[in-house]
Amino acid sequence: MNPSRFFAQSYAEARAKFLAAAEGAGLDVATHVHPLVGRDGETLALDVVRDGPADAPALLIVSSACHGVEGYCGSGVQGALLADDGFRDAARAAGVAVLFLHALNPYGFSWIRRVTHENVDLNRNFQDFARPLPRNPDYDRIAHLVVPAEWPPNPEVKAGIASFVAAHGQKALQAAISTGQYEHPQGLFYGGRNPTWSHQTLRHVLQDHGRRCRRLAWIDLHTGLGPSGHGERIWAGPDAATAVARARRWWGDAVTSIYDGSSESARITGMIWTAAGDECPQAETTGIALEYGTLPFEQVLDALRAEQWLENHPEAPASMRAHIKRQMRDAFYVDTDGWKARIVAQGVEAAHQAVAGLRG
Repeated sequence: MNPSRFFAQSYAEARAKFLAAAEGAGLDVATHVHPLVGRDGETLALDVVRDGPADAPALLIVSSACHGVEGYCGSGVQGALLADDGFRDAARAAGVAVLFLHALNPYGFSWIRRVTHENVDLNRNFQDFARPLPRNPDYDRIAHLVVPAEWPPNPEVKAGIASFVAAHGQKALQAAISTGQYEHPQGLFYGGRNPTWSHQTLRHVLQDHGRRCRRLAWIDLHTGLGPSGHGERIWAGPDAATAVARARRWWGDAVTSIYDGSSESARITGMIWTAAGDECPQAETTGIALEYGTLPFEQVLDALRAEQWLENHPEAPASMRAHIKRQMRDAFYVDTDGWKARIVAQGVEAAHQAVAGLRG
């Protein structure tokens, strides 16, 4: 098969392809409609497709677009899996139901944003909002530099960022920015002050589909970190040695962790995987974020900063808006046949490994 056929040039096209793939596989779609519309006036939705019986003892979740624009990649992998009879047969033989969650954050997917319509990073939003929220003093110190008052950044802003890197290192800058913050609603990696629509809808889906299985696996598809085309398998769960060891038995010793510093990702807070433990406490849960590399970190970060500046400045000229949005999409989606082929191959492999692991 030609992997490129599963990918799209817009959210609307990606959704149409996903719905067609579900129909072609003879599967029903449960649609959770978003309160807003897309950039072309299209319906936005979290579309849920279950392949397997409601009482299956094991469940594999494959989710896309937690970070909106990253859905260009994730949607392609989901379409490939729906069209893969060998994978579907293997899941059925193992007693594993597969749950496809297409576009956890459909607003960000459509509008070429990483965040939700509330300007919230969904993977920082899973907090107990009745308790004090985590503080990020390093971000507080550089918030005015990360998303400056003007774009492109002036020499003073560039010097400020360079000074931070010189004093603390590039990894410290990445951690300061991406760990998550709750004080700057017009900044990057903002975790919000309440559960977002996407957060609440995901919990409802987990309640509907995840409370009858004994074993649960979750592959959440992401882009933007690491070497181009390489899918890093990042442990998505608590800092528990036995659970990490189980993930490495399933997906290989290359599974990384934010807890021991082996991952390209910083140690972050408010992650979506916590919802599985909350809503499906009866299940043994094993998950990874499959993080595909695109561009070098500095280019990805500049795209994020520019796009957030644009959101804060709706008066920006149309030509500048178009350039920044294109830069943003390119930072999270490499629109080449070679990249797409690598993405699909690794995604299908990870899904087969999850099925084998769930079978035990």
